[in-house]
Amino acid sequence: MIPQKFLDRMEALLGEEYPAFLSALSEHSERGFRRNRLKCSEEDFIGLDGLCAEPLDYVDCGYVLSGDSSGIGNTPSHHSGRIYVQDPGAMAAAAALDVSEGMWVLDLCAAPGGKSTQIAAALGDSGFILSNEYVPKRAKILVGNFERMGIRNGMVTSLDTAQAAKLFSAVFDIVVVDAPCSGEGMFRKDVPAVEEWSEENVSLCRARQKEILNNAKGTVKSGGKLLYSTCTYSIEENEAVVDEFLAANPDFTLVEVKEELRRVTSDGIVFEGAFSSELSKCRRFYPHVSRGEGQFIALMQRTSLADPEINYKDAAKPLSRAEREATDAFFRENLKEIPRGRVVKHGENIVLISHGCPLMPKSVFSAGVKLGELHGKVLVPSHQFYSAYGNLFIRQENIEDEALARRYIAGEEIPATFSSNGFCAVLFRSSPIGGGKASGGVIKNHYPKGLRKPL
Repeated sequence: MIPQKFLDRMEALLGEEYPAFLSALSEHSERGFRRNRLKCSEEDFIGLDGLCAEPLDYVDCGYVLSGDSSGIGNTPSHHSGRIYVQDPGAMAAAAALDVSEGMWVLDLCAAPGGKSTQIAAALGDSGFILSNEYVPKRAKILVGNFERMGIRNGMVTSLDTAQAAKLFSAVFDIVVVDAPCSGEGMFRKDVPAVEEWSEENVSLCRARQKEILNNAKGTVKSGGKLLYSTCTYSIEENEAVVDEFLAANPDFTLVEVKEELRRVTSDGIVFEGAFSSELSKCRRFYPHVSRGEGQFIALMQRTSLADPEINYKDAAKPLSRAEREATDAFFRENLKEIPRGRVVKHGENIVLISHGCPLMPKSVFSAGVKLGELHGKVLVPSHQFYSAYGNLFIRQENIEDEALARRYIAGEEIPATFSSNGFCAVLFRSSPIGGGKASGGVIKNHYPKGLRKPL
């Protein structure tokens, strides 16, 4: 049951809109997804495995699902990274950013990866995205989503935000702080958020948000953007945090988001005693106004001058002679072209780095794209490499039939339509889903056991 104190606060906040808000809370939450431009063009996107969807006009590649969508996480489109299931409101936060090729982006509180993968798709194969998640268990989930979505130019870390601030000074074009919050915007679909809510928790979240935002500011380059977002409604965690930040940091100013977002959201609240008179430039997503769950976003720009600096040395190591020979042989025998970037050793992994950021000495969960592992003198490609670079393989098995794709996801061997033997990429409707090894007209399944779904 939704706490009465929360309802009283919302009634005071919304006034005459409150009945519509209360009615919306009793409705089913809407589900959405994004088409992943890194793996699936608009021309190739011919349907979502039998599920119905309609486009979101304010999010590039965004859709809202209609009807029963309970099985979407088991579809070949999901497993191949053609789509990312995400709340329509959550998509809008990253949509507020004008991401262009070549930018460097930091997502400080990134798990599970919705905003990071959305930004990475906009970056394409250029630029760099550093996705950070303080909780290691959640950082592993983030790595899994990077792997599935085929992100090539990213790095996943598990740093305290204060550590990140020390390592990167005025480096990033865009910094995203999707701050931990009281989760009021998730109440109609997240029972634990309801059970954990209290006014005391709102205050605790506010203190944490202020700390994270204060750490984030120094990582923003001159003229760069800082996006602050939550999935809650309280003024204490939203406009009040932004207002206090602006009062203490005159080199940051609020900026308007694009018109498409303003049309489907409500203005931020200029509360009594506020320092800034421009808090209305913040945007609020309410379920009775916007599609999806509750969100808050504030887009700010840094106006001060600062010299960019990365304060650590590259931890990448060169390959041994045996590793180099195996890597060269793998490229020569299995790929149509050699992928761009440098092949290095990071820890025990052979990694392909296509971005320009030096690798950190610790707290790195994914440095780029894991190329593979040596089995004797043979380099066996990793699932991450198949997912990110499957289209470069000489041998490709492109599955159009959904039933056959599900057999592959279940771990079964599948027939090969080509005659040569060797490592091959397996694609679903031209989108790399995994890999295998072809021998005698059959493809031995290399889809990771932990990801397999029984038929």
